Amino acid sequence: MHGLINKAIQSFVCQTYGVVRWDQVTTAAGLGFSEFEAMLVYDDQHTIDLITALMSEFDRPLPDVLEDMGTFLVSHPQMEPLRRLLRFGGETYVDFLHSLDDLPDRTRLAVSDLHLPAMELVDHSVASYTLICQPGLPGFGFVMMGILRAMADDYGALVMLDHDGVRGATEYISITLIETAFAAGREFDLGARAG
Repeated sequence: MHGLINKAIQSFVCQTYGVVRWDQVTTAAGLGFSEFEAMLVYDDQHTIDLITALMSEFDRPLPDVLEDMGTFLVSHPQMEPLRRLLRFGGETYVDFLHSLDDLPDRTRLAVSDLHLPAMELVDHSVASYTLICQPGLPGFGFVMMGILRAMADDYGALVMLDHDGVRGATEYISITLIETAFAAGREFDLGARAG
């Protein structure tokens, strides 16, 4: 597993629950270390053990933990570069949804050896969509649920999301757009520089 994924998990736990809880999670996972390096590649089993320990340590179902992680990835100030990458998808939430097909390729432009699962957006109407997340990262659809929810807030859109389950290893998310301009979205300047 790419170190950026493990580092994101580490950041989520440390920023949300504290370093002490992170140390407890890595101990429970039996990793033998507590710091991940963003540009290294780790055995997939490390990530599986880490996620299993998270569920146990926080006594929460895996979908809830992963969705919270997805929300963190977009909404926490420390994760602003990812938010910017996602906002390049377009001026509206619908534009953003349509850009998700290209997200794995855009991610590889930034980090060439980071491979996200392929995604496909299916339009059912102007307000109803299904996001299909192909296999590659177990639970990725639940992380995407958090990202989709946080990005709706970012754009000021009101949406309803449902994880429609897993068929094979493919995950399906239904998206119902209630209102595109429900609230004022967060500011986004295409030309802004990271501080």
